[in-house]
Amino acid sequence: MQRILLTLLCLALLSAAWAKSEPATVPMQAVQLGPHSYFVQGLPGAASSENQGFMSNAGFVVTDDGVVVFDALASPPLAEKLVGLIRQITDQPIKRVIVSHYHADHFYGLQVFKALGAEIWAHRLAEGATRTEEATLRLAQRKEALFPWVDEGTQLLEADRFLEDEIDFEVGGVEFALRHVGPAHSREDLAMLVKQDGVLYAGDLVFRGRVPFVGDADSRAWIAALDKLIALDPGVLVPGHGAPSYAPRTDLVFTRDYLQYLRDQMGPAARKLIPFDEAYEKTDWSKYSAMPAFDEANRINAYNQYLRLEQEIGE
Repeated sequence: MQRILLTLLCLALLSAAWAKSEPATVPMQAVQLGPHSYFVQGLPGAASSENQGFMSNAGFVVTDDGVVVFDALASPPLAEKLVGLIRQITDQPIKRVIVSHYHADHFYGLQVFKALGAEIWAHRLAEGATRTEEATLRLAQRKEALFPWVDEGTQLLEADRFLEDEIDFEVGGVEFALRHVGPAHSREDLAMLVKQDGVLYAGDLVFRGRVPFVGDADSRAWIAALDKLIALDPGVLVPGHGAPSYAPRTDLVFTRDYLQYLRDQMGPAARKLIPFDEAYEKTDWSKYSAMPAFDEANRINAYNQYLRLEQEIGE
């Protein structure tokens, strides 16, 4: 009997050990961009065991009455590491997390902030995003690719509050402007401007220093969304991936031009019924081919835009 109890105890202890994700060991540094505004910069390339999924950016804003976080990174261990950096700067409570959009590398760390009492905000078009078949498949893929940092203990959390297109709010004397700039990279894209600092957290509407992941996004609407960001006239822009921009217009234009190039190259092929493979091989990609994530993203981007442009022809 004692042997059975001992065996059960050992199994319970092993299960508990397996249930706890490994801590993230990749380097992460909080960089100050303004009096209140900070960000952490993900590593180049696609999510992998080498970067432990830390390939996207997140930001946080410190006020006299709490901290506002923008995006939660790609795993609970990465979110815990981010919380540790915040605690090195302030002991103010983390009050709110703004989710730019519900792609895995931006929200898988939400459970860490939720456990600390933070309220999660997202755009209303994100409601139900965690309950789709696509979300289930993506979680399974990430468990395989990013184990043990994404595992059975990783939860997909919905927002506590779903927002309409625009909202301004204030925390601790700092004013924020949230703007819905989708459908673009996703239907629910949110950007956040910290007014006093002139810092704009743009999410994945802007990829800096790498080829954007466009997928099947509405590139026509995305181009219009970039014009909205240009109109905000920020002094500093934090993209979803890559280094911050101190010349935001330049980087906004780069992303817009890449999207327009996809449309300019794939559109005529779709109209003339040229097969995608032939159109892709004949396109000059030299301007982008040396950039990080080109191999992972560009062909998928081109193919999905080819399909979308076929649909636009029939509209």
